[in-house]
Amino acid sequence: MRLWTLHPRLLDATGLVALWREGLLGRKVLSGGTTGYRHHPQLRRFRDDPDPVNRLGCYLLEVWEESRRRGYRFDRERLGEVRTESRLLEETRGQLLWEWSHLRAKLTLRSPRWLEDLPETPEAHPLFRLIEGEVRSWEKGFKDAGRISSCDKAACRD
Repeated sequence: MRLWTLHPRLLDATGLVALWREGLLGRKVLSGGTTGYRHHPQLRRFRDDPDPVNRLGCYLLEVWEESRRRGYRFDRERLGEVRTESRLLEETRGQLLWEWSHLRAKLTLRSPRWLEDLPETPEAHPLFRLIEGEVRSWEKGFKDAGRISSCDKAACRD
């Protein structure tokens, strides 16, 4: 499961579809509708919210909007009622940059043409407010969390 800090517009078709499906699974997990994935680290930042199911719903609304912009037909009804809120979740620039590197590596193999058209700097999903900091401790597969710790405005847009 990968719930990207990156803006959904940066994902290729495969990545966007996967994000939608994994986000829906995450909501099911957070609402107690499944026994699997209950302790998945990608859910931690949502689980820490006072209303994690709704917060993940807010996240998925942007994924759904991106699907509409591309002419896809993701089923909005799968989200049910979502109360949109202006409060943002904090995420570190280090996490965003690590994910940017991770996505670019995936796209090198899976979708090199999409990779060519990506901007030079990553953009965060609108649910997140970027703060200085390193890659999150819950990030699986990242051995040296201090390697990517921050970026300036030119290298990382809010």
